[in-house]
Amino acid sequence: MTLSSNRTPRRGRVFPENQLSPEEKARRKTEDELFSQRCRMIFDKVQPELISDHYNWFIVIEPESGDYFIEVDENVARQKAREQFGDTMRLMMRINETGACGKI
Repeated sequence: MTLSSNRTPRRGRVFPENQLSPEEKARRKTEDELFSQRCRMIFDKVQPELISDHYNWFIVIEPESGDYFIEVDENVARQKAREQFGDTMRLMMRINETGACGKI
């Protein structure tokens, strides 16, 4: 018994029909930048008063309402964010000079 295949191998993307158009990619990038800017404005406003007592704590910001909270543990901050904000977009930063959470 021989198995033969007349199938030609496909090259490239697995689902090329599911690729985003350049316009959609640009739109999403613009939305992400605006979201980041709104969060950064809130962070820049509260960071000076929080940095002395809560250095390197985590801050989770929800920019639509302007609400935020701080927590010392990252996992607890994620859990509280899920409980408080649900599925809305939010940004987690660290209360330090740059707001960065990790190392590059």
